[in-house]
Amino acid sequence: MKTTYKRLNRNHRIEIEKLIALGKNKKQIASALSVHPSTITREVKRVKNGLYNNVKAEVNYMHKRMDKRYGKTKIDSNPKLKNFVYFHLGKHWSPQQISNALKQFYPFDPSMQISHESIYYHIYLHPKKEVEKLLISQLRQKRNYRGNQRRGADKRTTIKDPIRIDERPENVLTREVPGHWEGDLILGKNRESAIGTLVERTTRFLIMVPLKKRDATSVRKAFEKAFSNIPKHLKLSLTYDNGTEMAQHKLFTKNSKVKVYFAHPYSPWERPTNENTNGLIRDYFPKGTDFNLLAKKDIFEVQNQINERPRKTLEYESPLNTISRLYMKQNFIKINDLYSKK
Repeated sequence: MKTTYKRLNRNHRIEIEKLIALGKNKKQIASALSVHPSTITREVKRVKNGLYNNVKAEVNYMHKRMDKRYGKTKIDSNPKLKNFVYFHLGKHWSPQQISNALKQFYPFDPSMQISHESIYYHIYLHPKKEVEKLLISQLRQKRNYRGNQRRGADKRTTIKDPIRIDERPENVLTREVPGHWEGDLILGKNRESAIGTLVERTTRFLIMVPLKKRDATSVRKAFEKAFSNIPKHLKLSLTYDNGTEMAQHKLFTKNSKVKVYFAHPYSPWERPTNENTNGLIRDYFPKGTDFNLLAKKDIFEVQNQINERPRKTLEYESPLNTISRLYMKQNFIKINDLYSKK
């Protein structure tokens, strides 16, 4: 059977770095990505010094592509496109929002089409550092580097007997069945305080969990309390990060009846709803916030505002209205009030 050619993209390179860190050989990596082993061999050679690094490999790849274009990116070659991109970056639109807007405004003009990744490359590989700095400042996360900057194997304490996301029911991905949650902690100033976040995947309904401590026992008890307000049929599973605060996941499942699945190390895209919601929370509580100084009512006020905000992904319904309209359960409709009074 003829092998179909596949061009590696950024997600592939992240996966390659992760698999190398796990000790996989080139044939195993090629099999996992459904490509020929020679593709992996050529890819690994992109980084000539030291261990494979997905960011360096991506930069080398883009430099090679730009060299083929005689040093000109699509944005630099098209003033109209450049004005559109820069104008909307100035309005703090994300590159993905800009890319989608171009498809809507110029559906039949290929010269006015560009992927969000190409916009990111233009920003982070800009030859003028002062322009690069300005463009980065207009991005929401304002990272100095594009992509996942963690390196090597996972050095955190291993959670005993984790059930990986690979074993999670397939219908969780489709969001057709409600009751599957994603969770994480948002850390405060100097990592000395934290709040828990639990988000339902289908309705995007958010529960914010105040924490006095972030050790495994404290987090387990606080999350059990949060889920105690949820009807049985709406607490089927929880997909969590690899933080050791969930080390007591077996006891948590026994007490709450919520089965816990763990994402792969350093793979936040496997909990997209939670990551996006944490970004919304950061608009209210930026990095450096000391959560120990906040009253519970302040935290629940933010929770309520986010749950009452119309969301495009819900066809401009709010998470609260969506969950109320779908299930019409009075105790669940008032969950914000019930939980905030505890």
